[in-house]
Amino acid sequence: MATVNLDQLGAQAQAASYTLGLLTTTKKNAVLRAMATALTTHQTEILAANAEDLANPQIPAKFVDRLTLTAERITAMATGLEQVAALADPIGTVDRGWRNAAGLLITKERVPLGVIGMIFEARPNVTIDASALCFKTGNAVILRGGKEALHSNQALVTILRDVLATMAVDQNAIQLIQDTSHQTAAAFMQLTDYVDVLIPRGSARLIQTVLATATVPVIETGAGNCHVYVDQAAQLPMATAIVVNGKVQRPSVCNATEKLLIHRAVAADYLPTIIKALRQHHVEVRGDAATQAIVPDVIPATPADWGTEYNDLIIAIKVVDSEAAAITHINHYNTQHSEAIVTDDYQAGKVFQQRVDAACVYINASTRFTDGFEFGFGAEIGISTQKLHARGPMGLAELTSYKYVIDGNGQTRA
Repeated sequence: MATVNLDQLGAQAQAASYTLGLLTTTKKNAVLRAMATALTTHQTEILAANAEDLANPQIPAKFVDRLTLTAERITAMATGLEQVAALADPIGTVDRGWRNAAGLLITKERVPLGVIGMIFEARPNVTIDASALCFKTGNAVILRGGKEALHSNQALVTILRDVLATMAVDQNAIQLIQDTSHQTAAAFMQLTDYVDVLIPRGSARLIQTVLATATVPVIETGAGNCHVYVDQAAQLPMATAIVVNGKVQRPSVCNATEKLLIHRAVAADYLPTIIKALRQHHVEVRGDAATQAIVPDVIPATPADWGTEYNDLIIAIKVVDSEAAAITHINHYNTQHSEAIVTDDYQAGKVFQQRVDAACVYINASTRFTDGFEFGFGAEIGISTQKLHARGPMGLAELTSYKYVIDGNGQTRA
């Protein structure tokens, strides 16, 4: 594995960030559209690099879907770049302005964060999403992907940097750390002289490692132990569609449904139906004692199940006595990512949304919608599960800070 000079990468990124701040919105949008075109033009090279990654026999089976690129997914990444180009540029936006008692004109304006470090696992689409959002907001980005996706990430970053060079923009606005060793990752997490904020994106283990190691400020993004609660007033066919979609559409991603809570009043009628529907999609079903009493052949759930993000075709089911019990269980075990209730009781839905502690709380919809693309952000750099600065899917606005710009005409303070 190639060694890397992190101080050099950091200094290059910092220098690039200063020049990015001088680019007009028109220029940034033109670059993003050129990047979108380049992805399509170089699709063959991207797929070949991805195939090289997928040929690694040590890749865990549950990560294959995350790692896999297809023509359709490359098109989707290009579409994301086009959408980011079409979005309003937050840089320079004035949040508010006023004159103080001394006659100073004070404005609060949006500015880039500076240099953003990204640490992520086997999802090469993150390379494109992060690069697009950082570039649009005038931030330089240093990417450190997992070893599983190294060839894919190298191909994608080479394409993006070639576009930057062609359009006379500093290539070091986007850089990739090609040494994927744990030692280099740990050093990157402490590159405080150059990196303004670190955004990890991946498993709970990765997130916790970054939080324990980093001295650079971290925006925590999400492991997703996401729940669907089926209320006694739920339309059960709707609940089945929502649960099955949340669990099976892409089980390896953080907004997939991992747990199902069912009100006791509908459990006897509903459990056989939903379990049959899940098993038709090859989902392994685990359940508490009440679930086993109704459907005896489910696998007994252990205490560890309730806090586990499976990222696989596995779900655990618990029968609860009330909405309050469901909310208590969710707030104890969830990762503050995405939670859903299925109900026709308006008040029950609103209580659930108010009391559940999560970035995104749904009534009668799949947790799979927690996504920057679905929210209209064009892409996302991650889904924040913390409460400071940003929460939920992070788009352009969340990659900015602000500064106060003050104009005077000779004022001095008495």
